[in-house]
Amino acid sequence: MATIVSPLPGVFYRKPGPGKPPFANEGDIIEVGQTIGIVEIMKQFTEIQSDVAGTLESFEVNEGDMVNPGDSIVVIREG
Repeated sequence: MATIVSPLPGVFYRKPGPGKPPFANEGDIIEVGQTIGIVEIMKQFTEIQSDVAGTLESFEVNEGDMVNPGDSIVVIREG
C-alpha cells in the first residue's frame, strides 16, 4: 500500500469544481501522474498527483476537509 500525502496546507477537493465529476473514485485504477484531487489555499489550486500506479483503496479525507503538509489523502494498493 502507498499513501499520497498533502504537500501543503489548505482545503482538499476531489472535484475540479462544483457540479463536476470527481478526479478519481475508490476502486479506480490510478496511473502515475494522475490527478486525484486538489488543495486550495488562498484561491491558489494545486493538483495532487499520484506517484504510484495501482487501485485507489480509500480517501483519508473528505471533500472540503482542511489538510496540512504530510496529512494522508489517499491510500493506493500498488500493482
